[in-house]
Amino acid sequence: MEPSAPPPYRRIVAEIRRRIDAGELGPGDRVPSTRRITKEWGVAMATATKVLTTLRQEGVVRAVPGVGTVVAEPPRTPRAEPPRERRPRETDTGLSRERVVRAAVKVADAEGLRAVSMRRVAAEFGASSMALYRHVAGKDELVVLMADAAFAEVELPEPAPEGWRERMEAGARLQWALYQRHPWLAQYLSITRPQPMPRAMALIEWTMARVAGMDPVTLIHMAMTLLGFVLSTAAGLEDELEAQQETGMDQDQWMAAMEPAFEGILRSGTYPMYAGVDGIEEDVVNLESLFEFGLARLLDGMEVLVTRMASGRA
Repeated sequence: MEPSAPPPYRRIVAEIRRRIDAGELGPGDRVPSTRRITKEWGVAMATATKVLTTLRQEGVVRAVPGVGTVVAEPPRTPRAEPPRERRPRETDTGLSRERVVRAAVKVADAEGLRAVSMRRVAAEFGASSMALYRHVAGKDELVVLMADAAFAEVELPEPAPEGWRERMEAGARLQWALYQRHPWLAQYLSITRPQPMPRAMALIEWTMARVAGMDPVTLIHMAMTLLGFVLSTAAGLEDELEAQQETGMDQDQWMAAMEPAFEGILRSGTYPMYAGVDGIEEDVVNLESLFEFGLARLLDGMEVLVTRMASGRA
């Protein structure tokens, strides 16, 4: 008796794993979406969803809010490190401001900023919420410290880009990468009610350092326009994280579930622009594509302004 063939989802899982092992798909690359799987392999949406779920459970891929399902980084092999001298601290189990902030960032990254409370962070240490008040005045101060700690992670490239456009683009990408690591951060920051955070200010200062010949008002408007664009786009990262927690579905699964309803609307012929992209296999719009498209167009516009200012025509 011949062994039965593996189910379709297993064959597709094996093929995607083969592409990853062969280097056709590298860490951070998007894997086929549920929609593409249904078209490439001719399977039902439920089967395509099971493929991505299996790959996630096996640790091969991970869901990235606003981007989709991407190849996961391979696990690092632990290296033996020489023993390091212990730094003195209050006690091995004691609290400190640095530890409280670090724990709060961990909670926000995993559960969103709304989940951060003095009680929730204290639970990370098995302590009472009152114990935290010896280190931070309350949640408002804690979140400011969290944001400043996040910006401390940014490493400014050396040597820095020489051109003003290249420098502004690099600064925007540094912000975007930071908000992807900490999705809550973009929703917390405000242009109209900024908090005094020297590390965040240092990044903006560095970003604008190569723009020459601008009056201070124009320069600050350029800086805040760029910041506002990145913030508004990145705000969707936290929205997607919260939506995943509330619905139990990632972006690909949600779009797969909504596809029948959208197809019914598109068949009406009332929305030709949307219908024009309906046949494209990959998702044509996500937060990553919006960031890339918007950043390029924004810098194009600023280049016109810089050129006019340089020629005295603005």
